[in-house]
Amino acid sequence: METTLEATSVRDRAQLPHAEAMPPGTVRRRVLLAPITVTPSKPLTPSHLKGLLWTDVMYRATAQLAEVTYRYSPTTYHLTEQTLGFWEYLDRTVGDTDYSGLTEEAIGELYVGYRSEGQRAGLAALRPYEEAVELHGWVHPASARVLELWAAHYARLGMHDPGLLAHQPPGLGLEEVIDRLGAVGMCLDQRAYGGPVFLDATRYGLPLRQIVDAQGRPNYLACALRELVPLAPRFDEMVLLYDRELEPDYLLLERTLSEFGATVRRVTLGRVPIDGVIRSARHGDWHDHTTGAVLSRAAAEYDDPVLRLGLRLYFIAVLGQGQQQSFRHEALRQSLARAARLLSRASATDPAPLEEVLSRHRGDHLYVNPYRLTSSLLARHRPAPSPDLLSAVYL
Repeated sequence: METTLEATSVRDRAQLPHAEAMPPGTVRRRVLLAPITVTPSKPLTPSHLKGLLWTDVMYRATAQLAEVTYRYSPTTYHLTEQTLGFWEYLDRTVGDTDYSGLTEEAIGELYVGYRSEGQRAGLAALRPYEEAVELHGWVHPASARVLELWAAHYARLGMHDPGLLAHQPPGLGLEEVIDRLGAVGMCLDQRAYGGPVFLDATRYGLPLRQIVDAQGRPNYLACALRELVPLAPRFDEMVLLYDRELEPDYLLLERTLSEFGATVRRVTLGRVPIDGVIRSARHGDWHDHTTGAVLSRAAAEYDDPVLRLGLRLYFIAVLGQGQQQSFRHEALRQSLARAARLLSRASATDPAPLEEVLSRHRGDHLYVNPYRLTSSLLARHRPAPSPDLLSAVYL
């Protein structure tokens, strides 16, 4: 298993009690799960689905042992140029359109067109969209339609919906988070000279990172800071799940959040190659690999419980944390068949309590490791999983 499961310091690790050592009646620890948020402009691909299923199993398993908050706010990241620019592009090129009947693939093709255009809208063109999001929680109809379709996928897969359709603004405004960064000596603000704003962790050997450009536009990292900095002192552990390509930014985010009192765990997930190649969704070429297509194909042969367990077995235990294996429909079908067999045998209750079973799959952290837990279901000569475990975590 390839892992990147980090804590902020040895001192932090020493202060975290193991769940099994906590006496009865102890107040449950507080855990924040904060996975990377997918931009609602395209269909969910196997790479997206992998991250979502890992997070869902982590959330549902850890929630049996701790107080868990699953923070996933599309609202926070609507303010990036990537999203606002797409909305401006749609209104400029497509005009007043009814998106309510479009598929996520059709909207995704429009997004591919936007990215291929290579033209960035000016600040004046984006400002009305920014104000509509910040002041009124507005969402462009195209993205609202994508989020609606994703919510249906979540329901079909039995995943916890953390508020896809809800208005969830970040706890800090942009100026507020810049002020807080400055107060701890982690901000280089050059706006007075017509320049950008940088996150400055150079004293820790990390490079300067621009978070606001010279035109005042925040990037993804600035939005993440607005959301996570005010949450840092409220939890015993913050778990960040993200793509391997974003490792430099998340090293910076970990370092920054630790300055505000957080104990941070980073879980790095590799993307899922298609035919040996890792493709960005911005280039399209999804064919029959979107989540909707995968679900339709699997549902033709299996019912929802098998589909839910089988996809988790495949995307978590079979593909693992890395990105060595390409997505294969036949391998997924084998996992679905294995899920059907496990469900048919899951009649006897595990002799150990559910909390004890889940606690086996924690290390020196508070969250339950999805790979260790899910892989244990596939171990040879192991009793069938209990109905309690399946219903609480997988179905």
